[in-house]
Amino acid sequence: MGLDPDMRCTAFAGTRFLATGALVEAALAAKAAQDAGDEGLIFIFNEATGRAVDVDLRGPVKAVRGRLAPAFPADLVPPPPAPPRPGRPKLGVVAREVTLLPRHWEWLNDQPGGASVALRKLVDAARHANEGADRVRQAREAAYRFMSTMAGDLAGFEEAARALFAGDRAGLETHSQGWPSDVRTHALRLAEPAFTA
Repeated sequence: MGLDPDMRCTAFAGTRFLATGALVEAALAAKAAQDAGDEGLIFIFNEATGRAVDVDLRGPVKAVRGRLAPAFPADLVPPPPAPPRPGRPKLGVVAREVTLLPRHWEWLNDQPGGASVALRKLVDAARHANEGADRVRQAREAAYRFMSTMAGDLAGFEEAARALFAGDRAGLETHSQGWPSDVRTHALRLAEPAFTA
């Protein structure tokens, strides 16, 4: 499965911030730094998850762009669509296995619309009820992954990580004071939704 060229990413050369934008933009900024002889390791991070993204920067810029945002020439026919799968594909419904106890199935089957409708309603209600907590958790995890990669060996990392998960913005700011400026700024930006939700 290929990378999503529209995925929002941030590129670094060593501890120096390069760019934030779509994957293609971040990769091209990283490629330019690499071609300019930047000595720092190149990192590209997914903004939503904080995970490093593996991008092949070999070859000319056109080749890098082509690998990330392939386009079909007018005379080339795109691949045929995948065969139909169970479910209601027009609605985006996908059939998967769910295992429940008999009492759960009995309750679900007694609900208006049956088990599928009841499960969808339960999931939507849980998503809505946990929206703020999910946003906090995702922000903490993304910031922690980024911090682990870029600042894991730096002074104050352990204390900063504890402050992040404790919801202590001031502690995170204090313990990251000695970090390279771009790394600290980006870590605090990724963590911000964890403090404002």
